Parts: sequence; structure tokens; C-alpha cells
Amino acid sequence: MSADPARLANRSIKESSIKALSIVRPSGSRIAAGEKILEVRRWPAGLAPSEDLLIVENGRFLHAEGDEDADGIAVAIVRVKAVRPFVHADVQAACASYFEEGWLAWELSDVRPLDGAMPVRAARGIYEVDFAWDV
Repeated sequence: MSADPARLANRSIKESSIKALSIVRPSGSRIAAGEKILEVRRWPAGLAPSEDLLIVENGRFLHAEGDEDADGIAVAIVRVKAVRPFVHADVQAACASYFEEGWLAWELSDVRPLDGAMPVRAARGIYEVDFAWDV
């Protein structure tokens, strides 16, 4: 399928540094598709509700401090509108397989899926990357 020439002519590219979060496959794609509306972590996001966050999907868990995966793919830009305790009723919205006390639910909003497979490094925590995307 070819790109719509009118859309290409009218598009605007934004290039800047953006905060990113790596998420193991297939959860990043589920966020981009609107199926996963909560991300569950043990730590708060520390982001303003108006701040963009790039979702980077990668193929393996990053366990050790400084661990990275060069094979990450940017799949969406989202915002974290709220962070609250994860409760049992959140399991489906988080596409989780089980519930455990003590976790936090990040409520995702303004989900903007990204077209194409744009390679971006995956790293632990929230990290900065230089990135260009259509606005």
C-alpha cells in the first residue's frame, strides 16, 4: 500500500528529545491498539499529565541497571493522566495475567499509534531519546 500523497504533502515532522518507556512485546502493540489502557509498575511515572511518553516495544525484559536492547521499536506516543494503586479489577485493562498488591496503575491517555517500524533503543525506567514523528 502506498502513502496518500496529500497526507504526505501536508504532514509536519517534529524532531526533539522525548521521554520513553520500554515495554516487552506484545504489550506495546496492545497499547498502540487501545487494548491495554493501564501500564503496571512498582514506581510512579513522575510525568505531568500533559507530557508525551514514547512507548518502545522490545523483545526481552531488561532486569539489570543499565541494561538496554538495541532492537526496540517505537509503537505509540501516550500520556500518563494519573497514577494510582493497582487493584484486582484492573487486571483486564492492564492485559495482565495476575494481580499482586503493591503495584501502581498508570492510566494511559491520548494514545497516538505510530506508523511504520521506527527503531529506538529500549532501556530501563523512563529515559530520553532523540526522535522524529509526524504531528
